[in-house]
Amino acid sequence: MTETTQENQQPVARLQQLAEATQSGSLLQVRLMLNGLYPAEIAHLIEALTPEKRDFVWELIDPDLKGDVLLEVSDDISESLIREMNPDQLVALTEALAVDDMADFIQDLPDTVTDVVLQSLDSQDRRRVEAILHYPEDTAGGLMNTDTITVRPDVTVDVVLRYLRRRGNIPQITDSLIVVTRNNKFLGTVPLTYLLTRDLEATIGELLSQDVEPIPAGMPNTEVAALFEYRDLVSAPVVDEQGYLLGRITVDDVVDVIRESAEQDILSRAGLNEEHDMFAPVLVSTRRRAIWLGLNLFTAFIASYVIGLFEQTIDQLVALAVLMPIVASMGGIAGNQTLTLVIRGMALGQIGDTNARRLMFKELSVGLLNGLLWALIVAAITVLWFSNIQLGLIIAAAMVINLITAAFAGATLPSFLRKLGADPALAGGVVLTTITDVIGFMAFLGLAAIYLV
Repeated sequence: MTETTQENQQPVARLQQLAEATQSGSLLQVRLMLNGLYPAEIAHLIEALTPEKRDFVWELIDPDLKGDVLLEVSDDISESLIREMNPDQLVALTEALAVDDMADFIQDLPDTVTDVVLQSLDSQDRRRVEAILHYPEDTAGGLMNTDTITVRPDVTVDVVLRYLRRRGNIPQITDSLIVVTRNNKFLGTVPLTYLLTRDLEATIGELLSQDVEPIPAGMPNTEVAALFEYRDLVSAPVVDEQGYLLGRITVDDVVDVIRESAEQDILSRAGLNEEHDMFAPVLVSTRRRAIWLGLNLFTAFIASYVIGLFEQTIDQLVALAVLMPIVASMGGIAGNQTLTLVIRGMALGQIGDTNARRLMFKELSVGLLNGLLWALIVAAITVLWFSNIQLGLIIAAAMVINLITAAFAGATLPSFLRKLGADPALAGGVVLTTITDVIGFMAFLGLAAIYLV
């Protein structure tokens, strides 16, 4: 068994162990098992439990871990667990959280509880949390941590090392110190390796590195994640519009952004949301999915209407009804291949005005060649099946037309939908399927009406 397979089976095995321990009534075993896991692992187990078992397991989790677990579970589950706690319990949960995590946690609390939590903090932590809350959650400012170590350019390495020893500890995932002016304006960074390997009498200004550019506080978190990926960053400073230091972003926060973005992209294609509870009440899940199903039903009626226009043609040649799904299906698959490629390119910033047209022509060429290849194969099968050469030529022509249309739609739809303010990952699949179905049916049945009937 491969290492990857074993890792994938671990959550399932833990869930089974938890179920067996719960059924046996061994509360001590359940408690020890839960509190020996990381918060993200506990959150994964909680999301896999039904609401009844979830409440039971929640009570067994160490209070020092509960705050971190709430940050990892979906919004639906977090809200349901928070509703069951009183303000004093919620305040206690924040005590073990880092400042940036505390800011994320507070945003999920009711307004009345938020004020209580903020008032419970000391003045320094309150200012730090409020600085993060000043920015939207999906920006660099909302993602940053204000817990930083800053130094001045005129001090020596020896002074900085003595300061760090006296401090006793440094924030997690600190790979460099941030250099600022006396009024906190960002100048650059000094890697920790420099402090360990350079002359003790050298000044910080002499060791100053400007390799790591500061991140504007208003930058979207997806762009922040892309910067970390492209530049292999461990941490990066965050500054305001005037260049004054606000905090820093670390790679662990960026990993969360990347994971959430990937999950959202997958689920949005089905009209779902990663923040929804898998075991939400039936009526709640039904309501959420009904809108998406209704939209799909509307587009299906459009395709059916096109088929209805050629009802007499289909009545005269039943083979058309047998072959119609082939044309539509091939167009849908080809279009989704292009659509997925383009959406990914846009998300990574690889597609812009300079290369969008070239990509479109490339995809049209791929659609044409694939259309010709599979048109010949489908035509040959059709002739052998129905002993009708004209029918084979017609389905071949319809196949080529639909695959070219699918390539064009897949290449242009994402940018068009984005200009309209719609999410290409969410709406692109539905619109594309409608286009390929309508064009496929229109081409196939239209040509049949002209040349066969």
